[in-house]
Amino acid sequence: MTLRYPAFIDGEKGAYGVVFPDIDGVVAMGKTVDEALLNAEEALRDYALETERENASLAEPSALENVIVPAGSTLTTVPLIRLSGKSVRANMMLDADVLNFIDSEAARRKMTRTSYVSWMTRRVAQMGG
Repeated sequence: MTLRYPAFIDGEKGAYGVVFPDIDGVVAMGKTVDEALLNAEEALRDYALETERENASLAEPSALENVIVPAGSTLTTVPLIRLSGKSVRANMMLDADVLNFIDSEAARRKMTRTSYVSWMTRRVAQMGG
């Protein structure tokens, strides 16, 4: 099961921040909300690695309905997505137009098809899957 931690987004155009109410000191920044959320995912993963390296337990994520949202912040969740560092082959059948979209978006973002699909999967997971 993937843990999802509540997080607050705040800031203004060009400077956004993400904080985790359950985890002191774990923050992320970005020029866009998307960038801040991707950086928050990485910060959360780093927190988990360091905590486990110290043989400590991860903080339990609060239920969203129990989180009090500060004025000016937006509540979201960030999934703890662990990366094994091991690539595996996944053969998929896709509609030709879907593949064309993937390839055009990957090219626009200067990414490979594989890196774009991995990035997009993480984005969908951030939105609640």
